[in-house]
Amino acid sequence: MPRIEIDLPLSLKTALEQEAARSGKDLGAHIRAILADHLKAEVHTVFQISTSGALVAGVYDREVSVGALLEHGDFGLGTFAGLDGEMVVLDGKAFQARAGGEVHEAPAEAGSPFAVVTRFSADQVGETEGVTSFDGLGAACDCFRSSNNIFHAVRLDGRFKRVKARAVCPPKPGTLLADAAKTQSEFTFEDVDGTLVGIWSPAYSAEFSVEGYHFHFLSDDRSQGGHVLEVEAGPLRIAVENLTDFHLILPETEHFLKANLDQDVAATLSSVERSHS
Repeated sequence: MPRIEIDLPLSLKTALEQEAARSGKDLGAHIRAILADHLKAEVHTVFQISTSGALVAGVYDREVSVGALLEHGDFGLGTFAGLDGEMVVLDGKAFQARAGGEVHEAPAEAGSPFAVVTRFSADQVGETEGVTSFDGLGAACDCFRSSNNIFHAVRLDGRFKRVKARAVCPPKPGTLLADAAKTQSEFTFEDVDGTLVGIWSPAYSAEFSVEGYHFHFLSDDRSQGGHVLEVEAGPLRIAVENLTDFHLILPETEHFLKANLDQDVAATLSSVERSHS
């Protein structure tokens, strides 16, 4: 995150510290909140394009361009039109991971049917213990979340002993997500430096989002990545943002407007998100 150093009168510094203490925020987060409010900037806002239920129903046409998506956030994840790989948004750029785990930067004109992005601004930072599984990763991250009732953006950086990941391969148009996932490409990265880009969504959002932790991986050299299935790593640097402003942008395509979205989205997504060979 960019840094700015300024000189403040002692009285103003003291007032900022006292107000930050009363609000329960660290000083940096408190100053960012004041600036965001004054400048009418988007902070702690999550933008979601379409719904997870639409993906489950096979609605994965182009809904927004990558260029337009990046106007709303510099951190997040999603997929590409036609389910053509996994999307990782990190440091203001969107990357596309395809079968085999190879990655390239997505062009601005590329399309997406579903994505979740935010302008990342950490509220909590620290270091996790070593993790040996996806569930262990979630437990380590839980210590840094402030609530089960708001969304969170989670960034973890460090050395990964092993990351098992996948990328969905483009199916025939209209194929249900559960069927498309049966032909997903799986691969494993070992002893690699990289970043986990994650969104945690509360239980009540299960019908329109991906409940719990949803992580995509991107290597530091931006050559490897995908949707995370399992992970093993030593201590990782962690930064967590509390997302308290949720914006859902619904598609206006005929396919979405006429799709049957009355189905058990949560159960299907739970199987699709974590299933692997």
